[in-house]
This record gives sequence, structure tokens and C-alpha cells, in this order.
Amino acid sequence: MSRAERLLELIQILRRHRRPVTAATLAQKLNISVRTVYRDIASLQAQGADIEGEAGIGFILKPGLTLPPLNLGSNEIEALMLGAHWVVNNADPELQGAARNVIAKVSAVLPAELRQELESSSLLTGPSRVTDQHHRYLADIRAAIRIEQKVQLQYRDIHDQSSERIIWPFAIGFFEQSRVIIGWCELRQDIRHFRTDRISSLIRLNSRYPKSRMSLFKEWRHTYQVPERLFDQ
Repeated sequence: MSRAERLLELIQILRRHRRPVTAATLAQKLNISVRTVYRDIASLQAQGADIEGEAGIGFILKPGLTLPPLNLGSNEIEALMLGAHWVVNNADPELQGAARNVIAKVSAVLPAELRQELESSSLLTGPSRVTDQHHRYLADIRAAIRIEQKVQLQYRDIHDQSSERIIWPFAIGFFEQSRVIIGWCELRQDIRHFRTDRISSLIRLNSRYPKSRMSLFKEWRHTYQVPERLFDQ
């Protein structure tokens, strides 16, 4: 691996982590010495990469970094396109449009041989088994999650009993036959899961919830014993 390739791979590793990564961990992943990691971090910082941290604590890449386009290999392109096509077939209209834009943008900058390989890909995704009712409120929920905003639901439970809930949404699960909002329920004073096809109305409230989205996410992961590796690799 050349030094340029190593620096790009270092950036990619930092991008995949939401918390500081120690120099020892980076050194192990890149098969280099810890001293070389410190030199590489300093080089990236000098080139404008917004990397924070220090020895003994770890390093984190702050959001918003802009780098020149990376060269993608065939497997990476196929992985990206397979995910985008899954979104086109399985998500709500707003995300479908975003995924189509991603496909068009990636295709536009690929070399001719890779573009031809992409267009003739044999990796396919099937149509969704969920109905439009599952997608009806997803755009509003995603917007509320981004700004940590409370929402009011009229919700039918498994016994078809309707109730009004005010929740603090912090995640959405996309499953084969359902879409599930994960949020803190003020009525139950606990984290609950809400199927989107059981929501009859939804209103975004003009108030933010008091806890951070990430703290709620960590609480949910701890309570339900969700492996950390599913979200931070």
C-alpha cells in the first residue's frame, strides 16, 4: 500500500467511527506503527482534514470534510449501487429520489469501463413487500429525528386500541415487512417501538426533547442488548 492509499484508508476508517479511535487501533488496522499513525494524522491535518484528538485518547474526524473524489474498486461500486437500488425499491418517495440522484451522480463520474460494468451489473434487488401506508410518515419522522423534535401520534396497538402518544423519535428500523420508529414514549415513560402502518395521524410539535438523540440511542442499545458492532465497524 502506497502512502497516498494509506492516508485515504485512514480517512475511511475514521469516517466509519462515531467515537475517538486510538492510535493503537488505527495502527493495527493499517498494519503500521503507532508512530507512523501520528505522522499520518499530522499530514492529514496539515492538508485541511478536521481531525481532533490526541495521544492516549484517540482521534475523530469531524463531519463536513470535503476531499477529492476517491477511486472506487468494482466491489465498492457494486456495494454502493446495490444499497442505492435497495432504497429505490424499498424506501419512501423522498429517499427513493435521493437514491436515484446518488446513482446518477456516481454513474456520471465513473470511467467508461466501470460505468459499463455498473450498467450491466447482475446484482438485483426485489420490490418491497410493504405498502404505501408504511411509508406515509417517514419523511416527517426523519426530519424530526434530525433536529431532535417531539412528535404526536394517534396510534393503534396490536389489539387495535387507539391512543394518543407523544414520542421522542431517534431511529427508524427498515425491516422486510414493516417500518418501525424507535422512540421514547411520554405516556409509557420508556422506549417503545411503533410500526408506521399503525399510525393514523402524526404532528411534529414545536418543542425539542430534553435528551440527545445519541444518548437515547445508546440507552436503547443497552436495554435491548443490541451489539455495538452493528453500528460502528
